[in-house]
Amino acid sequence: PFMHWRERFLYCMEAVNKAQAETGEMKGTYLNVTAGTMEEMYERAEFAKELGSVIIMIDLVIGYTAIQSMAKWARDNDMILHLHRAGHSTYTRQKTHGVSFRVIAKWMRLAGVDHIHAGTVVGKLEGDPATTKGYYDICREEFNPMQLENGIFFVQHWASLNKQMPVASGGIHAGQMHQLLDLLGEDVVLQFGGGTIGHPMGVAAGATAIRVALEAMIIARNEGRVILN
Repeated sequence: PFMHWRERFLYCMEAVNKAQAETGEMKGTYLNVTAGTMEEMYERAEFAKELGSVIIMIDLVIGYTAIQSMAKWARDNDMILHLHRAGHSTYTRQKTHGVSFRVIAKWMRLAGVDHIHAGTVVGKLEGDPATTKGYYDICREEFNPMQLENGIFFVQHWASLNKQMPVASGGIHAGQMHQLLDLLGEDVVLQFGGGTIGHPMGVAAGATAIRVALEAMIIARNEGRVILN
């Protein structure tokens, strides 16, 4: 087959375990269990669990019934469910018809997803900063007041419904850390893929650069310095 998922899962978890042993910190990787049938997805999810993974990943394109089924499986098995929004632009980027990503974010929160890619305001997935912030607030707030500037057109109280963690991913790198923290806040997952691998000194240097940038910005902000300049 094109993608040998078992070998990939084993290889990734070997790296996760090595990193945890060396740092003493909790590590994880998004093991994508997306497949053509529910039976195949359950099989992959069970294998990820057997390997000790704390998180699995699915793609939006599997469909809303399948998403809810995987959300239930994740809850029953004490796993984090990460949703990649692959395919959303076929109907969220239409200018004359379609469905807003704001609506999809609400649907996914209702479905029980734990993480969701919610766009970025810098990098290759640039969008309007105010609108993107509205997406993030839909995911992580218990109460959404009307905020027309952020595209939130009516008051919504989420009551006891679980929050979902918004994820910024797509062409972001260490040099944009000040912008990401200023615009998106800290209650967010910042995922640097190409921004890590593409570092001219290699993957390890890329990971180090990102961590140093994050810690430096947090320290500067806590000291009262303006980080966005």
